[in-house]
Amino acid sequence: MADRTPVLRIITSAARDSLKPLGLAQRGRSRLWIDDHGWWLGVVEFTPPRMAGSGLYVGAMWLWHDVDHLAFHVDATRVGSELFRTEDQFTPLALELSRQAAANVTALREKFPALPEVARYLTSKPVRGGFLWDSFDSGIAAALVSDPDTARDRFERVLREDALAPWMVDAQEKARELHAIAADRDAVTAWVTRAVASCRSKLGLEARAVGDQLTDPLG
Repeated sequence: MADRTPVLRIITSAARDSLKPLGLAQRGRSRLWIDDHGWWLGVVEFTPPRMAGSGLYVGAMWLWHDVDHLAFHVDATRVGSELFRTEDQFTPLALELSRQAAANVTALREKFPALPEVARYLTSKPVRGGFLWDSFDSGIAAALVSDPDTARDRFERVLREDALAPWMVDAQEKARELHAIAADRDAVTAWVTRAVASCRSKLGLEARAVGDQLTDPLG
């Protein structure tokens, strides 16, 4: 639903001041801004509340999920909604939200400068039953950094989950395929490269060669 107030205009103006200098791009005329790292995205959403105004949600998306929508696979921050009453009242609130967004984008970049840091982060998280994507993501990351034992363990955890929905069946099919090639880093890299390219196409992002990012220790 389109904003019926000047909210989107004010948010967009504030975001351009804080996010555009960092290289982020707005998704059309939406409340979403993208920090494109080739095989993963930093995603900023100025979340709309039920009434006019905005909150803030910043996180990371792993493009090996190969989906046609933006998602938050790692949350960096959530900020509660600021309500719009007047332009004078809301403008400084929007500026502060945009500054918080910029700070969290910078923090994500520092946290995930390259694949090894992503792999350490994902594989060090406690393994939780029922959180299929945690194991799926950490399995892929482990395989990409030549840790097949951890990768197989995580993919096996995915396969042990009860597939209660079609998306879970699909995830398990992928996990089974990846489990079989977990010791072959080149094969996993090729699998991930294809998935990322497909996801980028579905999201309308320009094509990018990401293979070097997945094999170079410096990302």
